[in-house]
Amino acid sequence: MNFRGIFSILLISILSLPMGVFAHGTEEEHQQEVATSTFLTYGTVTFAILLLIGLVSLFVIHKQLKGINVKKQEGRQKKDKLSKLLKVGQWTSVLSLIALLITGGFLITSGENPNDESVEFMHIHGLGITNDGSEIYIPAHDGLKVYKEGKWGQGEGEQHDYMGFSMVDDGFYSSGHPGPGSSLKNPFGVVKTTDMGKNLEILDLYQEIDFHGMAVGYNSHAIYVINPEPNSRMDETGLHYSTDNTKTWTKAEMEGITGQISSIAVHPTEENIVALGTSEAIFVSKNYGQTFEKMADTPTTAVSFSPNGDLLAGGYTNEISLSVFNIDTKEETVISIPALSGENAVGYIAVNPHHESQIVFTTFEKDIYLSEDLGENWVQLADKGIGINQQQTNHE
Repeated sequence: MNFRGIFSILLISILSLPMGVFAHGTEEEHQQEVATSTFLTYGTVTFAILLLIGLVSLFVIHKQLKGINVKKQEGRQKKDKLSKLLKVGQWTSVLSLIALLITGGFLITSGENPNDESVEFMHIHGLGITNDGSEIYIPAHDGLKVYKEGKWGQGEGEQHDYMGFSMVDDGFYSSGHPGPGSSLKNPFGVVKTTDMGKNLEILDLYQEIDFHGMAVGYNSHAIYVINPEPNSRMDETGLHYSTDNTKTWTKAEMEGITGQISSIAVHPTEENIVALGTSEAIFVSKNYGQTFEKMADTPTTAVSFSPNGDLLAGGYTNEISLSVFNIDTKEETVISIPALSGENAVGYIAVNPHHESQIVFTTFEKDIYLSEDLGENWVQLADKGIGINQQQTNHE
């Protein structure tokens, strides 16, 4: 087997990969996507190095051939050997160039960003509003999408697949997976950023766990996670919390919870208060998740605390609803929302920390709605995953 044969097999293998492998897939296909991205990245670098080696070899061999005395038998033998090496170098260069163009092209295509005029949400994995109230952040499988001054744009930093995304007063916490071409390892465990994703601080369980169910107190920074499997820091599955930035974890007993957990939220300032939405009801705990009290018999898809500590919940009974609960009196106030039908429902909710009348929510079908007046009027910011730019508005 010579170089030509090796490169031919490698090139055929690349070309035989289905085109779908190089595109973003469903959530279940994420591991395959990460592996493909890694293959493309290392393949591109490898072929670039081989091309460089091939070109240097050609230059060196050509120079040596010019200095050979072919009148002597020894010179003729040396020329024959160098001529063979020249062909190898030529094949190496040509095949490396072809492979480099193919892998590089796929890598660029898989990492393309939507421009500001056409932001698309492949998935929606969370929702948050910055502490100054000026920007809405949405982790969307292929990086952060940001809504500011009436327009959607791409967030800064690498295009990571953030899961368990939780905005706080000085940045955000998250779990998830590294984006294409990233040097970070998979999965994230728990990470934090104070510059909105430009740099990530690794906190705990790096390369061990991807927390889909995770919430953090906006001001307290108390972290609560739904642990899917035992790991090096948690012996059991279920609800765990940390009040010291992951230095220690405590398991919560979750007494009183019924139904399948769908959502989680932590009180902005009281680290002991956590809410869970399930397929049967809304629950609130005031003792770090040890015991829960039922807030309402409403199957729930999303929960979130407002800055003053009221609980917002997206529910579904006869119709899709959005309600605000006083967690002390259990008083419920229903907020009018645009009609949602079929399999659609409220997915994530956020309230502006400086403008409590401003509410944003996303849906299962990737619609996004914004109200400035507690639901009296709504503006649609995304329709089935396609961002809608608005005229610039100013929020005091």
